[in-house]
Order: sequence, then C-alpha cells, then structure tokens
Amino acid sequence: MHMADALLSPAVGGVMYAASAATAVYSAKKIKDEFDPKKIPVMGIMGAFVFAAQMINFSIPGTGSSGHICGGLLLSAILGPYAAFLSMIAVLLIQCLLFADGGILALGANIWNMAFYACFFGYFCIYKPFTKNGFSVGKIIAASVIGCILSLQLGAFSVVLETSISGISELPFGTFVASMLPIHLAIGLVEGLITAAVLVFLLQARPELLDAEATENKFSLKKVLVIMGIIVVLVGGALSLFASSYPDGLEWSIFQVTESEELESDGNIHDTLAGVQEDTAVLPDYSFSGSDSAAGTSVSGIVGAGIVALFCILLCAIFGVFKKKKQLES
Repeated sequence: MHMADALLSPAVGGVMYAASAATAVYSAKKIKDEFDPKKIPVMGIMGAFVFAAQMINFSIPGTGSSGHICGGLLLSAILGPYAAFLSMIAVLLIQCLLFADGGILALGANIWNMAFYACFFGYFCIYKPFTKNGFSVGKIIAASVIGCILSLQLGAFSVVLETSISGISELPFGTFVASMLPIHLAIGLVEGLITAAVLVFLLQARPELLDAEATENKFSLKKVLVIMGIIVVLVGGALSLFASSYPDGLEWSIFQVTESEELESDGNIHDTLAGVQEDTAVLPDYSFSGSDSAAGTSVSGIVGAGIVALFCILLCAIFGVFKKKKQLES
C-alpha cells in the first residue's frame, strides 16, 4: 500500500509529514522513558523481519491482485506501540530511499497509513483489550485478525481521503473507496493470520516477549533471536523470489478506476523529489539497475533487512536506551 508521489499534492504530503513526525517525536520520548533495554536486539530482528516479509506479495484469489503484510500490529505486540512505530519508520524510510518503494513526498502519508493505525489503534483498541486478562492461542488469533483487518481498512480509507483532498480527479472518492476497502479486507485477513502465527510461536517459545506470564521459557532469548534471524534470511533471500507478480491492492484499485496502475505526476516538487529518489535508490524496485537477475531480489532482501536492523538499533542509541541499560546494570 505504498503510495507514490503522484497521488498527493505537496500540501497534503506536508501535512502528513507533520502528523507522522509529531507521532515519532512522542514515540521517541516514550521509548526513552519506558522501553525495556533487553528488547533492543528484538527490535532490530523484528524490524528486519517486517522488511523481509513485506517483500513477499501474496496473491488474492480471483482478483488478479496481491498484498503484503504491513507489520505494525505484529511489532506492537512484541515491542510496544512506540518502539513499533519507530521501527516501522525505519522500514518505510529504507524502502523509500534505497529501493524506491513509495515516494519521498508520500513518505509521511505512508508512515501514517501503514504504521500509525496498526501501532496505536490496532494495539490499544483491539490487541490490548483482547489480551489484558491473559494470553491464549484463541485470543491472539482473534486479536491479530481483527486488529489487522480494521487497521488496514483505516489505512486504505486514508489513502482514498488523502488522494481526494489532494484533488486527484482521476480517482473519484466513491469509486476509489469501493475498490480499496474490499481488496484490503482480504489482505488484512491474510496479514492477521501471519501475525497470529508469529505471535503464537513466540507465546510458546518465549512468552515474556509478549509480556505474558509463564513458569518457564522453552527457548532462550538468544535462540529465539537466532531462529528469527534465520527466518529473515530465508524470507528476504529466498522466499522473496516467489512473490506474486500481480499488482498490489493499491495499484489494482487504481487500475480498476483508471485502467492504469500508476498516475503521472507533474510539478517542480514532484520532479525534484523523483530526481532525489533516483539518486538514492541503489537497488530500485529491489533489483540491480538494468538487470532482471533474481540475485538482485535476494541481495535486496538480505541487505535491506540488515540495514533496517542496524537502523533500529541506532535509534535506540540516539534516544538513550543504551544509557538506560547501563544505568540499570550499574
């Protein structure tokens, strides 16, 4: 659901940057005060996992469309909503600058649509109420599916609203929303099941990662991190090669309305930012420039996941989480 710059006016793009930036500043303050330093490596590994998992587009049967997980609710269940929101920013920023996935002008909107609703609405309004009186497999599945579906519906509706306010006449509000919401309902269902599968594994292997009570952890934290690290490499380096070639839900919806998967942008700001992105994207569209080699996809998945992991850990350093860890140890 990564928006391209052509879907936004500079004014709307600027407003969404401001909204996402304000939420990021508040989240940074909260993780400095509340984030458990023991979860620093977990934040890196899970951020990398979400990056790798987003590379796998799964087909939506009978539609000719595909989707991928966003990952905000998954991260929130493990890291808390504030660290999860910052991790999602790391994922989306790296995707935008290094892989030209989503526009620079649209980055603020993409953060809001794909991270804000899942990390805050999905977590506080769905996941937390379901699990406040204890964890069970059934509760996690229900919270994951309902939370992902509703969060993605809000994100999809926001995409429509943002394009409408931007004055994109090619995408009439009523027609566009009628395409966006149903297809993202199906995508949200699949994301919910994937989220539930990961959380159920962690509940069985290391309940403390979900703040669940347990008499013992089946696996050490190190072993869980190693397992998730191996999964990241396999998903980003190998499974990404089998991603669906169908257009994603946003592209598919645009095609239903305009008979084209992309809109042309015009204007100095759009052109300037497109030029900047062309310079920063070392692996555009997750491939080597001018090559269709599958190796480009594998390298993109592994390298991108590694950069996201390091960036998440760097954020912890910037916001003083490491200092907090030293204080607790002294």
